[in-house]
Amino acid sequence: MAKQPQPISPLKNFFAGGFGGVCLVFVGHPLDTIKVRLQTQPKPQPGQAPLYSGTFDCFRKTLVGEGVRGLYRGMAAPIIGVTPMYAVCFFGFGLGKRLQQRKPDDVLTYPQLFAAGMLSGVFTTVIMAPGERIKCLLQIQAATGETKYSGSLDCAKQLYREAGIRGVYKGTVLTLMRDVPASGMYFMTYEWLKNSLTPEGKSVSDLSVPRILFAGGLAGIFNWVVAIPPDVLKSRFQTAPGGKYPNGFRDVLRELIREEGVTSLYKGFTAVMIRAFPANAACFLGFEVAMKFLNWIAPGV
Repeated sequence: MAKQPQPISPLKNFFAGGFGGVCLVFVGHPLDTIKVRLQTQPKPQPGQAPLYSGTFDCFRKTLVGEGVRGLYRGMAAPIIGVTPMYAVCFFGFGLGKRLQQRKPDDVLTYPQLFAAGMLSGVFTTVIMAPGERIKCLLQIQAATGETKYSGSLDCAKQLYREAGIRGVYKGTVLTLMRDVPASGMYFMTYEWLKNSLTPEGKSVSDLSVPRILFAGGLAGIFNWVVAIPPDVLKSRFQTAPGGKYPNGFRDVLRELIREEGVTSLYKGFTAVMIRAFPANAACFLGFEVAMKFLNWIAPGV
């Protein structure tokens, strides 16, 4: 395994991670909207066709009915959250690596990198959970034809007014169940691919743009293979009326399997996979480019 870089400074991590997150949201949000609408569409009545027959049908109907803006519905919440979230995410990964190093030059094994990635998932949930709740509610309201929230801030205010902070953070446990193992897979895969793609005698910091894009995109694929089932449960739970699932994700899981079978846990799979590669490729490329720029203008910080 190639020698790993040392954890970066929190300040550089904040800006580089935030820029990478903005790149991810801008590239990936349209298909995230499609994913949520597919995951939360109501079960059709007997003899009736579903609201959306699949990923491309949902994309077409959204584009025709709402225009390009419809594909970016609810983007304000994740955009506002991505800078601190990805700063915390990449910092959490660096901290997880440092905690497992006995000496600063220790090279970690892949299971240790997985554990470090899981720590980043714990850190980001505090920011991710309310943003996901608001995003999902805004994404589905246009599809139902009911306009309850005028925007992200109005949605947050109404949720807080109705149920306090618990209403805003509804779905936090499911967000943890999704992000902790998925983040471990995400970072471990990226580090493994970077090391595998680094030519003999070269540093991972010198990887070409196509190789960074490939490593980041494939890391996103592996991340979502792990994350889709809890993500489906989270989307259903976060957008359900209050009191519908008193026992939390267990009730959601039982209902989904009883009514739609185990395959329902992979609803939105096509949209997720189409989105995962370009969005995460953009994220890691944005992060790496921002880090090189920050190291150039402030090498000692």
